[in-house]
Amino acid sequence: MDLTPPVARFEQAYRDGDPPWVIDEPQPVVAALARDGAVTGTVLDPGCGTGEHTILLAGLGYDVLGADAAPTAVRRARERAAAAGVDARFVVADVLGPFDTVVDSALFHLFDPGDQARYARALAGVVRPGGVVHVLALARTGAAAEFGPVIDAADIRAAFTGPDWTVETVGPASYRGVVTAGLAGSYGEPAGTRVEVPAHLARVRRR
Repeated sequence: MDLTPPVARFEQAYRDGDPPWVIDEPQPVVAALARDGAVTGTVLDPGCGTGEHTILLAGLGYDVLGADAAPTAVRRARERAAAAGVDARFVVADVLGPFDTVVDSALFHLFDPGDQARYARALAGVVRPGGVVHVLALARTGAAAEFGPVIDAADIRAAFTGPDWTVETVGPASYRGVVTAGLAGSYGEPAGTRVEVPAHLARVRRR
């Protein structure tokens, strides 16, 4: 998929150090999904970044694939997995399914509305009927915009419309980020502070 965000921007962010979404641990919301049995079967972690969620799920015994378009992110993810002693799979590419579960942590909200719909259509081609997509995306409230693009719950519903999907739930959640030196002034917290920002968590089922 050739979608909105330029890959070069993210590649450079990973080369420069740790962007604010790299927190050296899985997002608590994603860890809770795994703990509560909401992740099943074969799993895709699109936009996996430095691999925290892929490593978590692989370590729990899931058949999971982490995919990211930024080569530096994937290299760092593989290094992180090796250091953790976890046999996790990563690719620098679009992927072919089928998958039972997709865990989208802070990828969907990067796209503009047209590409959000294209992304949903593309996922329909790799998710088995009955499979589930979990979308964790920054909400258009509070200070979330300091950490990336923000969306409304309606944007998720609009993208996953049509015959392929049923949006089962969209509710409030939180996304954990790290205040970088560049964000310290505008956020009012010292660099290195971990903060929780408003987010949406959606569960979308493939028909």
